[in-house]
Amino acid sequence: MISAIAGAGIDHPWEHQATAAEHALNGESVVIATGTASGKSLAYLAPVLSALLDGSEAPNGRGATALYLAPTKALAADQRRSVKALSAPLGTAVRPAVYDGDTPVEEREWVRQYANYVLTNPDMLHRGILPSHPRWASFLRALRFVVIDECHTYRGVFGSHVAQVLRRLRRLCARYGSDPVFLLASATAAQPSAAAGRLTGLPVKEVSDDASPRGEMVFALWEPPLTDLHGEKGAPVRRTATAETADLLTDLTLQGVRSVAFVRSRRGAELVSVIAKERLAELDSSLPARVAAYRGGYLPEERRALERALHSGELLGLAATTALELGIDVSGLDAVVICGYPGTRASLWQQAGRAGRSGQGALAVLVARDDPLDTFLVHHPEALFQQPVESTVLDPDNPYVLAPHLCAAAAELPLTESDIALFGPAAPGLLPQLEAAKLLRRRVTGWHWTRRERAADLTDIRGGGGRPVQIVEEGTGRLLGTVDESAAHTAVHEGAVHLHQGRTYLVRKLDLEDSVALVEEAVPPYSTHARDTTAITVLETDTEVPWGDGRLCFGSVEVTNQVVSFLRRRLITGEVLGETKLDLPPRTLRTRAVWWTVTEDQLDAARINPEILGGALHAAEHASIGMLPLFATCDRWDIGGVSLPLHPDTLLPTVFVYDGHPGGAGFAERAFHTARTWLTATLQAIASCECEAGCPSCIQSPKCGNGNEPLHKRGAVRLLTELLRTAPPDPVEDTRPAAGGS
Repeated sequence: MISAIAGAGIDHPWEHQATAAEHALNGESVVIATGTASGKSLAYLAPVLSALLDGSEAPNGRGATALYLAPTKALAADQRRSVKALSAPLGTAVRPAVYDGDTPVEEREWVRQYANYVLTNPDMLHRGILPSHPRWASFLRALRFVVIDECHTYRGVFGSHVAQVLRRLRRLCARYGSDPVFLLASATAAQPSAAAGRLTGLPVKEVSDDASPRGEMVFALWEPPLTDLHGEKGAPVRRTATAETADLLTDLTLQGVRSVAFVRSRRGAELVSVIAKERLAELDSSLPARVAAYRGGYLPEERRALERALHSGELLGLAATTALELGIDVSGLDAVVICGYPGTRASLWQQAGRAGRSGQGALAVLVARDDPLDTFLVHHPEALFQQPVESTVLDPDNPYVLAPHLCAAAAELPLTESDIALFGPAAPGLLPQLEAAKLLRRRVTGWHWTRRERAADLTDIRGGGGRPVQIVEEGTGRLLGTVDESAAHTAVHEGAVHLHQGRTYLVRKLDLEDSVALVEEAVPPYSTHARDTTAITVLETDTEVPWGDGRLCFGSVEVTNQVVSFLRRRLITGEVLGETKLDLPPRTLRTRAVWWTVTEDQLDAARINPEILGGALHAAEHASIGMLPLFATCDRWDIGGVSLPLHPDTLLPTVFVYDGHPGGAGFAERAFHTARTWLTATLQAIASCECEAGCPSCIQSPKCGNGNEPLHKRGAVRLLTELLRTAPPDPVEDTRPAAGGS
């Protein structure tokens, strides 16, 4: 295998690369889970290129083909550049091509007919390739390998959708007579073979011993200082992580250090870029042009231009969202600044690993946000440096995920009885429901799609759902970008501040019916933050365990949520300037939740009287939401919570934490299985905070619809202490390796 591509310079693989390639060439699906810059690309490219060089692999004479899937367009484009450079000595035997939403229409037919290494993303596979499989027949018939890069990113709802897309791909390949081997690459992850098996539905070999050399990494934990300002309820205010990150990016740029600042939100990435440019302009007029922002929502030509400038070294500093986290090879990058804990240890190391990829020393700085989890981590570094990375959480059997993919599969080819097992144990129960909804019709040959519209359009695999909302400049009609429909209420409500390419806009009107947000350029001295209210109803309790006199439960709930207002916060300091009411319709969500109850005896033991009960529960809810990303592969904004002194369904004081996606995303279930550990860390985070009555570092939430009222810090400490005093060990978690295997 290695000798077959020695002409490309691959003749001395590291041990983990050779082992992974050997599994692949033996027809075994394999996941290689090693650190960044460990040569994972070679581990899957070696067998792929070997197959492509062998023109006799496919019966139709086209030669073998391979499919590469990346979670982002930027990574697919970057990999195409690498493959072209690597295979240049091999002549025209390897013909790589990107096929995604940015591919010009005139190029697409060439890709279908002639490319033998197609680089795309799960979205295009779902919406473009699989529904048009007759036009891809020769490619699918010869498909030898499917590469799934950065597979640890396929978690939650998105990962569950991708799992079903891959099952649809396997089904079509079988119909065309191929049985591709799956090659998965992941950042270091817990139980990578089990996660890969759940994603693909196949048994997967694991290679996780990293034999690659490493340069020195200096890792700093940076807590912004307290200011003289006071926030809600008089709480002390720290300087924002955004401002600190912008300062660090400015300093690194001034010293000629090539750096990327990873920021969790699109707006945050834009803001870091704006602040850094302003400060650089005061010192050197040539430097602002060497700093930029990079995020999703840009037009294709804007993204490509930024990627070229970053690769060429024209850009010294970049403020980016996770679009640049995933495997893009930026040689010569010396430093990474991470604005806020990215949600998982896997993402933290992935982002830090963007620097020092050439073997040189590198710097990584985690700048803590003013919230419970970030504050906990900078004061408990062992939680980062002495703990393994997380397990990947996904649930392919989620009916809200599975149902539209059964419809899409039936539209591609009628579903037969023999197909059903491929889609998992929940599929047989869903088919009668889809028949009753007149989406599928059963005939002698199987289940058929009945509608004229495209079945693939039933779902957005990124979990957003609905039509994207277009952001349009009111005066000119120019399209600035888009935002997911699910995020429109919070991101582009009337009065919201929207940042794009360093320019600031105010949203003048949000038209939900036409999916358009009209904006005009402005320079407000503040940012905006939406607030919402939530009510919750228990639909079904799947499992519960006693916690002393109280109960820990997991099951299905219905959540009614409404964005009711937004805060205006002063830039840099985060000082609250005011609150504006909004009139937006409520939304209803059926999802999964974990909840715990306490009894009167427990309240008496904790010295919790009725006057402080609501504040104690509310504070515990906020802090537990903030801490859950340390135990489940989620973001704080992927989950929500509700607490009530007397919930009508439990008839007890109750705290709920729920998944923010239809049908659930696996986060609440993970919380149930780690409840004692999770709530113990929550208690530590509250009790160790130096504030007197509660602050954003412990119990205040940036998205609380009640204005962080009521909250009672000391009551929450006593309540959680009593709850944990009688708590049993964490329940045994279901670790079955794969759902929907065949």
